[in-house]
Amino acid sequence: MSPPKLAVAAIVVTTLGAVAAVMTRGMGFTSRAQPSTFEERIMRGARSWAVPSEVRRATNPAEDTPAVIRDAMAHWADHCASCHGNDGAGQTTLGRNLYPPAPDMRTSRTQNMSDGELFYVVERGIPLTGMPAWGNGTAEGVRQSWELVRFIRHLPRLTPAELTQMEQLNPRSPAQEQQEKQIDDFLSGHSH
Repeated sequence: MSPPKLAVAAIVVTTLGAVAAVMTRGMGFTSRAQPSTFEERIMRGARSWAVPSEVRRATNPAEDTPAVIRDAMAHWADHCASCHGNDGAGQTTLGRNLYPPAPDMRTSRTQNMSDGELFYVVERGIPLTGMPAWGNGTAEGVRQSWELVRFIRHLPRLTPAELTQMEQLNPRSPAQEQQEKQIDDFLSGHSH
Protein backbone atom coordinates (compact mmCIF):
# COMPACT_ATOMS: atom_id res chain seq x y z
CA MET A 1 0.00 0.00 0.00
CA SER A 2 1.39 3.42 -0.91
CA PRO A 3 2.04 5.98 1.88
CA PRO A 4 -0.91 8.26 0.88
CA LYS A 5 -3.31 5.30 0.77
CA LEU A 6 -1.96 4.04 4.07
CA ALA A 7 -2.52 7.46 5.65
CA VAL A 8 -6.10 7.64 4.34
CA ALA A 9 -6.79 4.11 5.60
CA ALA A 10 -5.38 5.03 9.03
CA ILE A 11 -7.58 8.15 9.18
CA VAL A 12 -10.68 6.18 8.17
CA VAL A 13 -9.99 3.44 10.74
CA THR A 14 -9.30 5.99 13.47
CA THR A 15 -12.46 7.94 12.62
CA LEU A 16 -14.62 4.80 12.60
CA GLY A 17 -13.08 3.71 15.89
CA ALA A 18 -13.82 7.10 17.45
CA VAL A 19 -17.43 7.05 16.20
CA ALA A 20 -17.89 3.49 17.52
CA ALA A 21 -16.40 4.49 20.89
CA VAL A 22 -18.75 7.47 21.21
CA MET A 23 -21.80 5.48 20.10
CA THR A 24 -21.17 2.54 22.44
CA ARG A 25 -19.87 4.29 25.57
CA GLY A 26 -21.83 3.18 28.60
CA MET A 27 -23.98 0.64 26.73
CA GLY A 28 -22.63 -2.31 28.64
CA PHE A 29 -22.23 -5.73 27.10
CA THR A 30 -25.13 -7.96 26.14
CA SER A 31 -25.91 -10.52 23.50
CA ARG A 32 -29.60 -9.74 23.81
CA ALA A 33 -29.46 -6.52 21.82
CA GLN A 34 -30.00 -6.52 18.07
CA PRO A 35 -27.19 -5.16 15.89
CA SER A 36 -28.01 -1.77 14.41
CA THR A 37 -28.52 -1.41 10.66
CA PHE A 38 -25.25 0.56 10.55
CA GLU A 39 -23.39 -2.21 12.37
CA GLU A 40 -24.86 -4.89 10.07
CA ARG A 41 -23.82 -2.97 6.95
CA ILE A 42 -20.31 -2.36 8.25
CA MET A 43 -19.84 -6.00 9.23
CA ARG A 44 -21.28 -7.39 5.96
CA GLY A 45 -19.00 -5.00 4.07
CA ALA A 46 -16.00 -6.06 6.16
CA ARG A 47 -16.81 -9.75 5.60
CA SER A 48 -17.16 -9.22 1.86
CA TRP A 49 -13.95 -7.19 1.74
CA ALA A 50 -12.03 -9.87 3.63
CA VAL A 51 -12.92 -12.72 1.24
CA PRO A 52 -10.14 -13.03 -1.33
CA SER A 53 -11.45 -12.30 -4.84
CA GLU A 54 -10.28 -15.67 -6.20
CA VAL A 55 -12.27 -17.44 -3.47
CA ARG A 56 -15.33 -15.24 -4.07
CA ARG A 57 -15.27 -16.24 -7.76
CA ALA A 58 -14.59 -19.95 -7.08
CA THR A 59 -16.91 -22.48 -8.66
CA ASN A 60 -18.34 -25.12 -6.37
CA PRO A 61 -16.68 -28.44 -7.25
CA ALA A 62 -19.31 -30.47 -5.36
CA GLU A 63 -21.84 -31.94 -7.74
CA ASP A 64 -25.48 -31.02 -7.30
CA THR A 65 -26.73 -34.57 -6.83
CA PRO A 66 -29.19 -36.19 -4.42
CA ALA A 67 -26.28 -38.09 -2.81
CA VAL A 68 -24.34 -34.86 -2.12
CA ILE A 69 -27.46 -33.17 -0.73
CA ARG A 70 -28.17 -36.21 1.49
CA ASP A 71 -24.61 -36.29 2.87
CA ALA A 72 -24.55 -32.52 3.42
CA MET A 73 -27.99 -32.67 5.04
CA ALA A 74 -26.67 -35.18 7.58
CA HIS A 75 -23.62 -32.99 8.20
CA TRP A 76 -25.85 -29.91 8.61
CA ALA A 77 -28.17 -31.73 11.04
CA ASP A 78 -25.20 -32.81 13.15
CA HIS A 79 -23.03 -29.67 13.04
CA CYS A 80 -25.10 -26.64 11.98
CA ALA A 81 -28.70 -27.16 13.09
CA SER A 82 -28.08 -26.33 16.75
CA CYS A 83 -27.68 -22.67 15.74
CA HIS A 84 -29.28 -22.43 12.28
CA GLY A 85 -32.08 -24.98 12.75
CA ASN A 86 -32.76 -27.89 10.45
CA ASP A 87 -34.66 -25.53 8.16
CA GLY A 88 -31.93 -22.85 8.18
CA ALA A 89 -34.17 -20.20 9.77
CA GLY A 90 -31.88 -19.64 12.77
CA GLN A 91 -34.83 -19.85 15.15
CA THR A 92 -33.23 -22.11 17.74
CA THR A 93 -32.61 -21.24 21.38
CA LEU A 94 -28.91 -21.01 20.67
CA GLY A 95 -29.24 -19.22 17.32
CA ARG A 96 -31.57 -16.49 18.62
CA ASN A 97 -29.28 -15.74 21.56
CA LEU A 98 -26.05 -15.25 19.62
CA TYR A 99 -24.79 -11.77 18.82
CA PRO A 100 -25.53 -11.22 16.09
CA PRO A 101 -28.29 -13.84 15.94
CA ALA A 102 -27.80 -16.73 13.53
CA PRO A 103 -29.09 -15.57 10.14
CA ASP A 104 -31.94 -17.10 8.20
CA MET A 105 -29.92 -18.98 5.60
CA ARG A 106 -32.89 -19.11 3.22
CA THR A 107 -33.12 -15.36 2.67
CA SER A 108 -31.62 -13.37 -0.17
CA ARG A 109 -28.90 -11.97 2.13
CA THR A 110 -27.36 -15.41 2.29
CA GLN A 111 -28.60 -16.91 -0.97
CA ASN A 112 -27.17 -13.96 -2.96
CA MET A 113 -23.66 -14.61 -1.62
CA SER A 114 -21.39 -16.40 -4.09
CA ASP A 115 -20.58 -20.06 -3.53
CA GLY A 116 -17.01 -19.00 -2.77
CA GLU A 117 -18.16 -16.54 -0.09
CA LEU A 118 -20.31 -19.20 1.58
CA PHE A 119 -17.43 -21.68 1.41
CA TYR A 120 -15.09 -19.12 2.99
CA VAL A 121 -17.50 -18.49 5.87
CA VAL A 122 -17.92 -22.23 6.52
CA GLU A 123 -14.16 -22.86 6.37
CA ARG A 124 -12.89 -19.74 8.18
CA GLY A 125 -15.82 -18.73 10.40
CA ILE A 126 -16.73 -15.14 11.24
CA PRO A 127 -14.76 -13.54 14.08
CA LEU A 128 -16.70 -11.89 16.92
CA THR A 129 -19.84 -13.91 16.13
CA GLY A 130 -20.95 -17.40 17.03
CA MET A 131 -19.89 -18.75 13.61
CA PRO A 132 -16.94 -21.09 14.13
CA ALA A 133 -14.35 -22.03 11.54
CA TRP A 134 -15.22 -25.58 10.46
CA GLY A 135 -12.26 -26.01 8.11
CA ASN A 136 -9.72 -28.52 9.33
CA GLY A 137 -7.11 -28.22 6.58
CA THR A 138 -7.85 -31.60 5.02
CA ALA A 139 -9.12 -32.42 1.53
CA GLU A 140 -12.06 -34.22 3.17
CA GLY A 141 -12.90 -31.10 5.17
CA VAL A 142 -12.77 -28.92 2.05
CA ARG A 143 -15.06 -31.36 0.22
CA GLN A 144 -17.55 -31.30 3.11
CA SER A 145 -17.55 -27.48 3.18
CA TRP A 146 -18.31 -27.30 -0.55
CA GLU A 147 -21.09 -29.86 -0.07
CA LEU A 148 -22.52 -27.72 2.73
CA VAL A 149 -22.65 -24.83 0.27
CA ARG A 150 -24.77 -27.07 -2.01
CA PHE A 151 -27.04 -27.80 0.96
CA ILE A 152 -27.31 -24.11 1.88
CA ARG A 153 -28.56 -23.50 -1.67
CA HIS A 154 -31.09 -26.32 -1.12
CA LEU A 155 -32.46 -24.94 2.18
CA PRO A 156 -35.23 -22.80 0.61
CA ARG A 157 -36.60 -25.97 -1.05
CA LEU A 158 -36.47 -28.38 1.93
CA THR A 159 -39.38 -30.76 2.01
CA PRO A 160 -41.32 -31.83 5.11
CA ALA A 161 -39.92 -35.35 4.62
CA GLU A 162 -36.36 -34.01 4.63
CA LEU A 163 -37.04 -32.04 7.83
CA THR A 164 -38.38 -35.18 9.49
CA GLN A 165 -35.31 -37.12 8.37
CA MET A 166 -33.04 -34.39 9.76
CA GLU A 167 -34.71 -34.58 13.17
CA GLN A 168 -33.49 -38.16 13.38
CA LEU A 169 -29.96 -37.00 12.53
CA ASN A 170 -29.75 -34.24 15.14
CA PRO A 171 -27.42 -34.94 18.08
CA ARG A 172 -29.10 -36.16 21.25
CA SER A 173 -27.96 -35.77 24.81
CA PRO A 174 -27.57 -38.85 27.00
CA ALA A 175 -30.72 -37.79 28.87
CA GLN A 176 -32.69 -37.65 25.60
CA GLU A 177 -31.38 -41.07 24.58
CA GLN A 178 -32.36 -42.52 27.97
CA GLN A 179 -35.84 -41.01 27.70
CA GLU A 180 -36.28 -42.43 24.19
CA LYS A 181 -35.12 -45.86 25.42
CA GLN A 182 -37.62 -45.75 28.28
CA ILE A 183 -40.42 -44.87 25.86
CA ASP A 184 -39.39 -47.65 23.48
CA ASP A 185 -39.18 -50.14 26.38
CA PHE A 186 -42.62 -49.08 27.60
CA LEU A 187 -44.18 -49.33 24.17
CA SER A 188 -42.64 -52.77 23.58
CA GLY A 189 -43.79 -54.02 27.00
CA HIS A 190 -40.30 -54.36 28.48
CA SER A 191 -40.64 -51.75 31.21
CA HIS A 192 -41.51 -52.44 34.82
